Amino acid sequence: METRCVLLDASLCVWVSSRLGTFGVNALKSVSVTEGDSVTLDSGFTEMMDDDVIQWKFGSENTLIAEISVLAGTITVFDDVLDERFRNRLKLDHQTGSLTITNTRTEHTGVYQIQIIRNVSKSFNLTVYAHLSVPVISSNSSQCSSSSSYCSLLCSVVNVSHVTLSWYKGNSLLSSISVSDLSISLSLPLEVEYQEKNSYSCVINNPITNQTTHLNITQLCQPCSEVHIHCCDTLEAVIRLVISALMGVATAAAVVVLVKDVRFARSIKENEQIS
Repeated sequence: METRCVLLDASLCVWVSSRLGTFGVNALKSVSVTEGDSVTLDSGFTEMMDDDVIQWKFGSENTLIAEISVLAGTITVFDDVLDERFRNRLKLDHQTGSLTITNTRTEHTGVYQIQIIRNVSKSFNLTVYAHLSVPVISSNSSQCSSSSSYCSLLCSVVNVSHVTLSWYKGNSLLSSISVSDLSISLSLPLEVEYQEKNSYSCVINNPITNQTTHLNITQLCQPCSEVHIHCCDTLEAVIRLVISALMGVATAAAVVVLVKDVRFARSIKENEQIS
């Protein structure tokens, strides 16, 4: 049997093997899916021959996870291997030999290979991406500075992998940060002017989906002068209220004193008349 690599472009190498005049092609096909979804790895056949035996294998050790024998009329799923990560998740099409994985998890990421007795093989590199959390935008200013005309912001996401976190001004990319294999928290800062009128957004994305949060400048970025004025207005209102209360108390006290003086004077006058 002769085996050789035919380089089709810079990234795709097709292995061609010949045996008794037949050829097998094994080209790695990339497939991506979001965690929880189902995915079908297509065998490429519309029907199988009577003597076909199809085997699906997974991972670097080529662990057998499913098999169809047309001649024996059997379909076998080995979902108890590899710590039962495939338990109740594998389905085989008895007509085409295609493999369906339901309710996918990130642990199902890897290389799947279908092997057929006709000396034909085909491989799939499946990547399962976790659901993306919505980015959170917060103010990164510890205190208000009257000398600064910029508002400091921070966009954050937690427990992410294989993602890119980016700031956009309209449709223009301002900055970005990426993470590959590790599940970590990401943060990306941004400074904007307090009176900024442009539209800003923070976006997290992986190769198949994204989540976006739009910046509300009015809510998160308030100039110091406005804060001071607001504080002063509040303080002034409190002072006025206190003064009004004190004046009310003073007036009430004066009335009481005046009433007592009138009663005292009237009492003296009545005593004089009796005498």
